[in-house]
Amino acid sequence: MYRVKVRDPGLAGAARALVAPRYREVRAVEDVSFVVERGEIVAFLGPNGAGKTTTLKMLTGLIYPSEGQAQVAGFTPWEGGSPFKQRISLVLGNKQQLLWDLPAEETFQLNQAIYAVPEALYRERRDELVELLELEDVIDKPVRQVSLGERMKCELAASLLHAPEILFLDEPTLGLDVTAQDAVRRFLCTYRERHGATILLTSHYMADVTALASRVLIIHRGRLLYDGALQSLVARMTQAKRIELVLGNGVTRERLAEFGDVREFRFPNATLEVPRDEATAAAARLLSSLEIVDLSIQDPAIEDVIRRVFAEAS
Repeated sequence: MYRVKVRDPGLAGAARALVAPRYREVRAVEDVSFVVERGEIVAFLGPNGAGKTTTLKMLTGLIYPSEGQAQVAGFTPWEGGSPFKQRISLVLGNKQQLLWDLPAEETFQLNQAIYAVPEALYRERRDELVELLELEDVIDKPVRQVSLGERMKCELAASLLHAPEILFLDEPTLGLDVTAQDAVRRFLCTYRERHGATILLTSHYMADVTALASRVLIIHRGRLLYDGALQSLVARMTQAKRIELVLGNGVTRERLAEFGDVREFRFPNATLEVPRDEATAAAARLLSSLEIVDLSIQDPAIEDVIRRVFAEAS
């Protein structure tokens, strides 16, 4: 919880705010409680302003909560000092630690000094990260000369040189193209498998969530709405399945509507929505009754499910 000054518009409002300021309380995060086990990758989801970044900043000790407590790697974050910071790393997709006019290698060496990583250990970790992230041709160039995707990969490498047990990622694929997003996701999966790292991830890209996390936390207006498996959330929030179809000659929209709710029809492609528990039977009837070139049964898009969660919470 924090206070913000209330100011009325105009010159008179500015004068009143100076002479007799008024404040209102804002609860950024309230009654949020969860446990992340060692080695898990957990997605922390919510709309802008929901309290995600505030929570991450509290868990990394950057800000103090007005009340409540937290334990990360056995430490109270805002009291842990250097021993705590040695065990975590925070990567913010909209901020960078790299020195703009210098090669990424210079930032790597700076972090080596900050975290007192012995030379032999530094070289071993640096070489592994450069290999995993395919940075051989990048780390010797000034940061301003490399692409956004390459910069983010360098950010990840710089953040992992001290081998943190817990990695907090706030929008790590923000603004990246599809190829760079995929490279970051593959790296995170490989790094977790090799080192057993625990990852708490925020992202507005649902592809990050489905590729990396089997468990999701959903926060809205500072409160935790859901903590559980992603597929369980999909099953709970949606009562329908989608059947994606490639149609043969002669299949009309009207004919298709006999089998379910036609959501899209652009011949030869169509999307049919049917009750979840009738999806298999509906697919069998379609195949036996119509000329179907291809068929697949899918859950609704994760984006639609998350939007429905937020809508119900509002």
